[in-house]
Amino acid sequence: MARRKKSARRRRSPKMVSLLNVAESYAYANILTQGVMGTSPMGFITGQQDAGYSMITDTVAGINTSSMVYQNPDGSVSLRDLMSQPEGSFNAMQASFKSNYQTMAVNSILTGITFRVGKSLLRRPIANVNRNIFKPLGAGFKL
Repeated sequence: MARRKKSARRRRSPKMVSLLNVAESYAYANILTQGVMGTSPMGFITGQQDAGYSMITDTVAGINTSSMVYQNPDGSVSLRDLMSQPEGSFNAMQASFKSNYQTMAVNSILTGITFRVGKSLLRRPIANVNRNIFKPLGAGFKL
């Protein structure tokens, strides 16, 4: 019985980072952080700690009542806010998500469609730039 021919080994090209895929991922991250936290991804990471609890005193029918209320002056939640006041930050994020989830869904769908159509329309120029500029440089990225 004759031996089967082995299929030729496929060369695996080195892993390259696609700049368009990075831009698309950042666009999705921006949609999520704007909708849930009220700030950009960089603003979430580098934002100031400005949230906290404050005492509110109210007088109703001659009776003084006081309570602690979570306050965030600019309405955005940063990583520092999340670490220092987790309960209030999660409540603010939940309320923001409830009011923005439809907008976030529409923006995500439109972003995906835009990148897909843009990549297909610009397929030849992108391939040309990758082949003639990035490949000779030996850079670890492409468009």
